[in-house]
Amino acid sequence: MSKRSARGGSRLAQVSAPEPEPELEVAELQLSSDEEYESGEESDLVSLSGGEDDAGVDREIEDAVLGYMAAAEKNRQDGGSASGSDDEGEHTDSGSGEEGEERSQEGGEGRQGAAEPQSANLHGAAAAAAVADDGDDDEQRPDDPASDSSEDERPNRNTIGDVPLVWYKDEEHVGYDAEGKKLARRPRRDRLEKHLAASDNIAKEMRTVYDEYNDEEIELSKEEMRMIQRIRAGQFPHVEVNPYEPEVDWFTRDVEVMPFNAAPEPKRRFVPSKWEEKKVVKLVRALRKGWIKRGQVEPEKPTAYLIWEDDGKTLDKTATGLTYIPAPKLKLPGHEESYNPAPEYLPTEEERNAEQLLDDEDRPQFVPTAYDCLRRVPAYANFIKERFERCLDLYLCPRTRRKRLIIEDPEVLVPKLPKPQDLQPFPTLLSVRYTGHSKVVRSVCPDPTGQWLLSGSDDGTVRLWEVRTGRCMQCWRLEEPVSCVAWCPSPGLSLLAAASGKRLLLLPSGVGNEEQEAATEAALAACTADSSGSSSDGIEDGQLVSWQRWQGGGEGQGGSSGSGRGSGSGGVVVLHKFGIKHVTWHARGDYFATTAPTGNTQAVLVNQLSKGVTQNPFRKNRGRVVRVLFHPSKPFFFVATQQNVRVYNLAKQALAKKLVSGSGVITSMAIHPTGDHLIVGSEDKRLCWFDLDLSAKPYRSLRYHQYAVRGAAFHRTYPLLASSSDDATVHVFHGMVYADLMTNPLIVPVKILRGHEMVDYQGVLDVAFHPTQPWIFTAGADATICLFVNP
Repeated sequence: MSKRSARGGSRLAQVSAPEPEPELEVAELQLSSDEEYESGEESDLVSLSGGEDDAGVDREIEDAVLGYMAAAEKNRQDGGSASGSDDEGEHTDSGSGEEGEERSQEGGEGRQGAAEPQSANLHGAAAAAAVADDGDDDEQRPDDPASDSSEDERPNRNTIGDVPLVWYKDEEHVGYDAEGKKLARRPRRDRLEKHLAASDNIAKEMRTVYDEYNDEEIELSKEEMRMIQRIRAGQFPHVEVNPYEPEVDWFTRDVEVMPFNAAPEPKRRFVPSKWEEKKVVKLVRALRKGWIKRGQVEPEKPTAYLIWEDDGKTLDKTATGLTYIPAPKLKLPGHEESYNPAPEYLPTEEERNAEQLLDDEDRPQFVPTAYDCLRRVPAYANFIKERFERCLDLYLCPRTRRKRLIIEDPEVLVPKLPKPQDLQPFPTLLSVRYTGHSKVVRSVCPDPTGQWLLSGSDDGTVRLWEVRTGRCMQCWRLEEPVSCVAWCPSPGLSLLAAASGKRLLLLPSGVGNEEQEAATEAALAACTADSSGSSSDGIEDGQLVSWQRWQGGGEGQGGSSGSGRGSGSGGVVVLHKFGIKHVTWHARGDYFATTAPTGNTQAVLVNQLSKGVTQNPFRKNRGRVVRVLFHPSKPFFFVATQQNVRVYNLAKQALAKKLVSGSGVITSMAIHPTGDHLIVGSEDKRLCWFDLDLSAKPYRSLRYHQYAVRGAAFHRTYPLLASSSDDATVHVFHGMVYADLMTNPLIVPVKILRGHEMVDYQGVLDVAFHPTQPWIFTAGADATICLFVNP
């Protein structure tokens, strides 16, 4: 007998043991356990948990249902074969004893002993009918593609994909199959039909689920039901899975007698390691030098964090592989940017009017304004403009990273220079102070012999001093302030030049010998011979300047007119169209050049003393000219504008070189006696040293003054140079220039001279060296002249 038939026989025997049949619900389905299935005892009946008070009503309903099921089973058996019915009868009789007894105990304890056999027979008949229906359905039912397989392995009829089914709610189809045909919607059963179907075959109906996606009903197999039951119980879905399989010891723990490799031990195993020895030596050295601290606990450092976001990206790499460089931070707003700043931050009416007269570039971009409340503050007018300029700066301006050097000993930064005591002589002591001017002294110049000193001041006087005694030997009173004085370097003449306003005066000094005085008078007469008959009122049309005789004279020491040989003779005045600020002589003493910064195309004029002629070498000047110089030995002419210095070759009449200082406005210039080096002072406190044979850029840029540099000078014979500034100091340097072109010049600061006082933010305005001694003359804004000598 097969297992299915035996199981069916046991079910037929349950008719003799009636059991209450409550109302069927899906949520109260109780599946059979694995032990009942393996022992052949399985029940497809559904039991509900009801109270003892409703037991009588439940039994009546159950008896009616079982009677109906028994009658249906009897009709089916009468229509079947006799052999089949006999077999089923035998099975029923054989199994009615034990199972009927068990079902009677489950049905209730209050049943009578006489009614138990009849109820058990009726219940057993109904159960047998249900099992027979189940068996027939299993034999006649076609193979379900979803049985004994997962949902992923069963292909879907509907191929619409992950589309909401609500889109097809009002349609007659639920989707499309693989061939593109519509899947017609199947008619749905109402609740009455479902209840009747459950009454006919409760086991099949309870295992049926509705697939909304494919619009079909799927019947779960018994194996799938068991899997669901096991999952609910927290067990593995499949019975054949053993969670407690015996452990397999893949590796043996027994010590083998013979090793895997029988090779002898190498010699290096017994010799000390060379690398370990080096490591030990390294550690010992670190301990001796204190690199490794033993027994010292470092104090905990406070936790630091970055306030700004860009600071954390300094080590990050950009998309191009370059290091990220954060943009410079904007200036943080101060008290003046407040909507109601303090009164001291608010400009006065005079300051507001002065700001309106300034150029747009010099005018401040923000003017502090006070408001009584924040609601009255208007929108910032330059907001979009400033944001746009900031974006341009971030986009166009390149950024470079400068590594900060960590230097423990600052002494290593000091260059190894010789001691100042080894570089003597140089001026250190204040020897003579020349007093007599009433206003600022603008210029000083010693004569070629070094016996006399010439000075010009804003009080309109030119004074001639005796160097060693400090006595004023001669004084010329001019109508306007004197901006510059210069002594003619020719040894055969005793002549001086003074620039006062638009006039350049050539005056005989009166302190030379007879030959010098005679030669000076002859030179002055020769330069004005052609213009003796011309009018002296002004400059004629077509002329650059006007050469005229000047009959004014100097005052001697006692106040009398004239003080020596040639004192009664006058000088020559060269009348210009623009104010003269500087005058310089050629080394031979026949040519001199004047500088008029406001002269435009006539800013630089070159005059010849012997012929009394003037020429304009430049048709157009590249900038505002402030200084000019002649080369001491070559036909070169230096023209300094506010930003650069141009070197012209007078023989070729062409530009030879352009020197770029890279500093502020140029204020002074001096050339070395050899003609190969040039120093330039500027308003940004810099003194630039140019090597004319090396480059067009400064060889050294010295910045040691606190205010603008006003004067610079080289000594004719000693390796000395000096610079004066508005900070009322004079810095003296040892500047040795070597004949070897491979050796750089040696520049060593040796002394800072202080002898003047600042007046209206002006200090020492000019400086000049003695022609033969290591002495220096300084002109100050305190209306005095100082002579510093060596000890």
